[in-house]
Amino acid sequence: MGYVGPGLLEQLRLSMPEAFLAGIDTGYFAHCLTGVNVFPEDRLDVQYFADLRNPPHGLLEGVDVVVHLAAISNDPMGDRFKEVTHDINFQASIELAKKAKAAGASRFVFASSCSVYGFAEGEARNEQAPLNPLTAYAKSKIGMEEELNKLADENFVVTCLRFATACGASDRLRLDLVLNDFVAGAIASKQITVLSDGTPWRPLIHVRDMALAMDWAIQRDSADGGEFLALNSGSNAWNYQVRDLAEAVAEIIPGVDVSINKDAPADKRSYQVDFGLYEKLAPDHQPQMTLKTAIEDLAERLEFMKFSDGDFRNSQLIRLKVIAEHCEQGRLNSRLEWQ
Repeated sequence: MGYVGPGLLEQLRLSMPEAFLAGIDTGYFAHCLTGVNVFPEDRLDVQYFADLRNPPHGLLEGVDVVVHLAAISNDPMGDRFKEVTHDINFQASIELAKKAKAAGASRFVFASSCSVYGFAEGEARNEQAPLNPLTAYAKSKIGMEEELNKLADENFVVTCLRFATACGASDRLRLDLVLNDFVAGAIASKQITVLSDGTPWRPLIHVRDMALAMDWAIQRDSADGGEFLALNSGSNAWNYQVRDLAEAVAEIIPGVDVSINKDAPADKRSYQVDFGLYEKLAPDHQPQMTLKTAIEDLAERLEFMKFSDGDFRNSQLIRLKVIAEHCEQGRLNSRLEWQ
């Protein structure tokens, strides 16, 4: 019930219409619908509302595949809630994997992140490159990969998809992502404000293409990559410098000014990623979106929403703002448990 899930449900209903799909989510962002007036979860057979740290009994009975998206999902939230990030993104997540294996599941698909490469100068990083996690979020992803590697065997095939930075329209849109932020600024105020000096590299992937990758991983045989596979998931064509993204948005949306903070301190999150292995292993599930179509798709969604909030970085379309309001209103405690 977050940013990526709605697109995944749509993809799975297309590719396997007869499958029994069950979802579990604690519902932090259930109300954050954008441009739709029905829950995307209507594509599920059942939706459980529960905390991953205390899942319902029998959740995994009869389950063949687990696709694990749940996490404290970005660096600002990870910085503010470091202990909770560890508890949810690592401890509760690996317990879920152990229970899934014990219950007889044959596949486990984990949404990892290219952020594990951290600050990486020089050539694009492939899966054998040194890891350099800079944040609690990235460290939790590496921890999960290491523990999942120990669980994987011929009866429990594990795929860790190291996704590029997500972007694009969703039924639960987030604007705390670089391309989404730029398009929102262009639509709301005809102004794109680049907080860095524009030079950091970012690989991107559209949420629809993330869904394609997970669809492939659900069906992956161990002959294609092994019983455990950590795989960069994206496209070599989608390695961009931040300033290039801003300029691309300004080219597509007319009348937009781009402001770059040339005096900003160096952004340590900069890396290019090599997605060649994903292209080799999953030729029929390669990214379909282009940067142009991603920008146009997102702009269309925002315009349909009549989006005009120039102060959107302090709005409910920013995940940390949603969590902070839950806490301020007493709905969540300091461990992000519902009161």
